[in-house]
Amino acid sequence: MTELLNVSGLLLMLCGVNLCDTLGYKPVIIVHGLFDGPKQFVQMARIIEKAHPGTNVSVIDLYDNMASLTPLWKQVLGFKKALYPIIQEAKNGVHLICFSQGGLICRGLLSTLPDHNVQSFISLSSPQAGQYGDTAILNWLFPHYLKAKVFHICYSSIGQELSICNFWNDPHQKERFLKTSKYLALLNGEKPHSKMTVWRENFLRISKLVLIGGPDDGVITPWESSQFGFYDNNETIVEMKNQNWYVTDSFGLKTLHARGDLAVCVLSGVKHANWHNNETVFRSCIEEWLT
Repeated sequence: MTELLNVSGLLLMLCGVNLCDTLGYKPVIIVHGLFDGPKQFVQMARIIEKAHPGTNVSVIDLYDNMASLTPLWKQVLGFKKALYPIIQEAKNGVHLICFSQGGLICRGLLSTLPDHNVQSFISLSSPQAGQYGDTAILNWLFPHYLKAKVFHICYSSIGQELSICNFWNDPHQKERFLKTSKYLALLNGEKPHSKMTVWRENFLRISKLVLIGGPDDGVITPWESSQFGFYDNNETIVEMKNQNWYVTDSFGLKTLHARGDLAVCVLSGVKHANWHNNETVFRSCIEEWLT
């Protein structure tokens, strides 16, 4: 059963969501990443509560730990059911903070929810353009495979049943990626489908997209993926503005940028597991978007 970790306690019981909205603090929903769960975000919730007293902070307790390997579309459906009641109750909108893999789940939610009222979508060190790197997580999942060989697993019907394979983006295997990808290629509009226009319209309902990441992350590879940059077939970084799906505006990223509703925050010295517990990250990249 889905549970919500409500960290605002008695204060929320006394003031309720409507009073918090009056004070300018919209409800905040946090979606965890791969192999995470609510307990990893207790500190972040406390930081938010300290900065904005009375904020209704909900960390979704769903697909935790090993269950986070569940295919992403299935997770999107589950998180949608958990988030929707919060969204419906918050008449003035909500904010989403989505960490790592959670950032991709949130994009799936935002693309497929036609009546969402998400104001700020804060993508916290999330591989929005995909993942391609030898990391500790990869070596644990696929101990006998280097990154150049992982496509043999991920670009198969069996591999697509693992969440990490849903966003594995091998720049040397583009044709196979486009043929087999059931998630990332669809979200980024690289693989045309009948719902592209509707998804784009839904995604553009957000008021602000905040992309946070940095060069010392150590997990998201390349780290620029957290800001929609990625490798070409020579493993040279192509920045966001030069990506084809930005140029063609296939899912609305260019429109958000043109509207002035795209914010990018780069911080050095932050390891992947520390983004959500770091007060400097919160003060520098997150706090201003939670009002």
